[in-house]
Amino acid sequence: MDLIEWQERLLTLHDGTEIFALHGRHKHNEGWDRPTLVLLHEALGHIDMWKDFPQQLANNTCLDLFVYERRGYGRSSSITLPRPDDYLEQEGRDWLKPVLDAAGLDQIVLVGHSDGGSIALIGAACLQDRVVAIITEAAHIRIDSLTTAGIVEAVELYNATDLPKKLERYHGERTDLLFRAWHETWLRERFQPLDLSGYLNDIRCPALIIQGEDDQYGERAQVDDIVSGIGASAEALFLPNCGHVPHLQAQQITLDAMSGFLESLGI
Repeated sequence: MDLIEWQERLLTLHDGTEIFALHGRHKHNEGWDRPTLVLLHEALGHIDMWKDFPQQLANNTCLDLFVYERRGYGRSSSITLPRPDDYLEQEGRDWLKPVLDAAGLDQIVLVGHSDGGSIALIGAACLQDRVVAIITEAAHIRIDSLTTAGIVEAVELYNATDLPKKLERYHGERTDLLFRAWHETWLRERFQPLDLSGYLNDIRCPALIIQGEDDQYGERAQVDDIVSGIGASAEALFLPNCGHVPHLQAQQITLDAMSGFLESLGI
């Protein structure tokens, strides 16, 4: 049974950037001092690509939920190429707060997948007490050999299969731009290699760091180093028989883990 009502929102930020979002609210939460779940999508993500996971997570936790499309995605404002090397840092450090402010959200739980997981780590470090907890799936703090190999394979599939048509269902005329923004940024030779580890020590909230054991885009050491960098408030969860997308490939286990983690914190 659906326990929340969804509202489409088009937020206008300080510089005129428009951000499309869905905001799900529980009627019985009115007047309650409870945080809102904020979902951050992957590098090729779109609200619809979460499938029914936001609804299920909101139902399981009885928390309100806010899911949005970053600049360049879905119905949000477009971007131009080349994408800057530090785009992940910009999203977590410079853009997350204006989005939350425009949406009227104060206390939050960040739930991020892949790129969104990395942005959640940066956001938690920068927003401090505003972030009650974070949950990441397949987050990355650097580019490892598995990441590179996975992206190279994806480029080959994009050029040789119907992958573009599958992505066009979500991204339409932006498909090529977004795919280029992803693979060109990650595969280019950088003057400063990607390294987000410096943010980890500034994360003060509890953190659940999830990864599929068969993730084709990130080594297990990414999770180990994230947990080590955050410290005692972080815990790792590796899911067997699961790849890069735990919320779809192991949905019930992932829902139970996220809900249990938040319940253990009294959220």
